[in-house]
Amino acid sequence: MGNAGLLGFMNISIVLLVIGFTVLLFMVQFELGPLSRLSTGRKWLMTLVLGSGMVAFSIKLVIIFTLLRFPEQTIRAHINMQSSQSLVQWERRNQITPVPVAVGMQKAYVWQALPEVAPAPLWNPTTPEKVALGERLFHDKALSIDRTVSCSSCHDVRKGAGEDHRRTSLGIGGQRGGRNAPTVWNAAFQSVLFWDGRAPSLEEQSKGPPLNPVEMGMPSLQAVEQRVRENESYREPFARAFGAGQVITITQIAAAIAAYERTLITPDAPYDRFVRGDDKALSAAQLRGMELFQSVGCVLCHSGPNFSGASLFDPSPSPQRLFPVFPERKYVGRYRLTRDAGANVPGSKQGIWRIPSLRNVALTAPYLHNGSVDNLAEVVRIMATAQRGKRLGNDIEGAKFIVWSRQNRTISRIESVPLSDRDVDDIVAFLKSLSSEMLAARSRAGTL
Repeated sequence: MGNAGLLGFMNISIVLLVIGFTVLLFMVQFELGPLSRLSTGRKWLMTLVLGSGMVAFSIKLVIIFTLLRFPEQTIRAHINMQSSQSLVQWERRNQITPVPVAVGMQKAYVWQALPEVAPAPLWNPTTPEKVALGERLFHDKALSIDRTVSCSSCHDVRKGAGEDHRRTSLGIGGQRGGRNAPTVWNAAFQSVLFWDGRAPSLEEQSKGPPLNPVEMGMPSLQAVEQRVRENESYREPFARAFGAGQVITITQIAAAIAAYERTLITPDAPYDRFVRGDDKALSAAQLRGMELFQSVGCVLCHSGPNFSGASLFDPSPSPQRLFPVFPERKYVGRYRLTRDAGANVPGSKQGIWRIPSLRNVALTAPYLHNGSVDNLAEVVRIMATAQRGKRLGNDIEGAKFIVWSRQNRTISRIESVPLSDRDVDDIVAFLKSLSSEMLAARSRAGTL
């Protein structure tokens, strides 16, 4: 019921209340009072006792009228009394500047820690035997035509962060690929694989590089099978993993590699400790960056515990996104962001790419699909402008835009606050909190 309906109801209630009280007054004064031989004072007392229900109803009407006339002041005063003291204390501890919250906000974003075990398909359960076999295959250069390149050549998981730190990777014969090698750590949580999202599972993804003429150069999947079969030392591990007496197939090879990759997860980042309850796991700058990551809209694509809408957690309707959304921005030409269209039609002015995970992003430079950016702060600027349409600058005032909606015939004002240098630094600080402590220790030791 709207305010107008409530006011109409109140007007009718007041009229009925006055009529009822008048009737009661006459009954007490001229009928019940004289019959009971009550004094004047007792007549009024009887009137109030018999009319107590009406009095209570009158008080309720006064409260409703007050809330209708002064809802914002009344409710806000109550909220301020209850929560302002604790909120100010928390903001001071974390050096966070209060930001006005609009009425009617959407449901708050829920931050989640990474699970410690990756899910596996029912037909390919993860077993120790399969993982051991998959690890060996992952590092076996015999799966390439000239026996010089393995999966780990581009995805170094023993000494690195699951990639090779090159802009684009090197394949057989020193050939250079066209795209940056993404980290294989936490790939087990992605719903689609490769930069263009063409593989629906780890099993299918593992069949791709051996056949790529630049990467591993095998002529067919049957050739991969034969290469593994001719190595007698593989017979026993395959028998332990899949059962004795079976012929080695590409399905088994892919299943073993995928099972191994599902063990390559990093739930040990400071961010995970913070979400699980360690309030001291993040610094003040990282907390500010975490809030900016949400308010700027980064979570619209990099969501969930794996920081990717292309993940198995509550997957996005589309695991791919247009990039860049705003191709006129200066960074697009500088870093050749549209030279490769990804899953889009070749020659398109915008690419379509799988949403990458931001886990361990501070350890996996260079960045983007073409490896054209070395600096994480620069990536934040690119994504803020070319993808989110934000302005960069240190002017606090910001800018105001008048927006007219022809369809809805409404006009509104949008205030755009630019992303400052400190904001960029804070977001970078937060992104660093997504780094595995195990991988970060390797980096500090100089082995990454």
